[in-house]
Amino acid sequence: MTTVLGLTGGIGSGKSTVSRLLADRGAVVIDADAIVHERQRAGEPVFEAIVEHFGDEVVGPDGELDRPALGTLVFDDAEARARLGRLTHGPVGLEMARRLEAARSTEAALIVLDIPLLFEGRPVGSDAARNAPYDSTALVWVPAAVQVERTVARDACSVEDANRRIDAQLPLDDKREWADFVIDNSGSLEHTAQQVDRLVEALARS
Repeated sequence: MTTVLGLTGGIGSGKSTVSRLLADRGAVVIDADAIVHERQRAGEPVFEAIVEHFGDEVVGPDGELDRPALGTLVFDDAEARARLGRLTHGPVGLEMARRLEAARSTEAALIVLDIPLLFEGRPVGSDAARNAPYDSTALVWVPAAVQVERTVARDACSVEDANRRIDAQLPLDDKREWADFVIDNSGSLEHTAQQVDRLVEALARS
């Protein structure tokens, strides 16, 4: 029997680390962010739509999408973020659904849908949440201060920029109340790996 897990987190939470740990334990991981990057490559319909809406300033010297420039436009503008979402989510969702069906056909024991905005896209209690393609959800959680610290270190940005990016998403403490499983990634890698092991065992029993 195949179990499908919706995995989410927030900026600086270390979701990618947990995703890799799950893959190391045999899970088939379908990464929404990776699909977004594929669909936003130059020449793709999503890329063309983004340039049409946001202008040539979001195109880098190499002809590809200038993600920092696009991020600057949307992080402080809720309507701009919504427009970007409308351009991107449909094609990405279709590709995730295609890959999910392909993974199911292999009879994989565990499939992980790695979706950064899982709860934003499927609010708890909504029809979208009730009809979600996953059986349960897991949140990669860290305290807000750790989110800021890691985002500054990773992106070489200011604390103010880090806070703006974090504030553009739902707070991790809110998501923690909604998730079926929570992985505290504020400690050592070993501690996180132990929690991942317990998660995999719990899913196997469900």
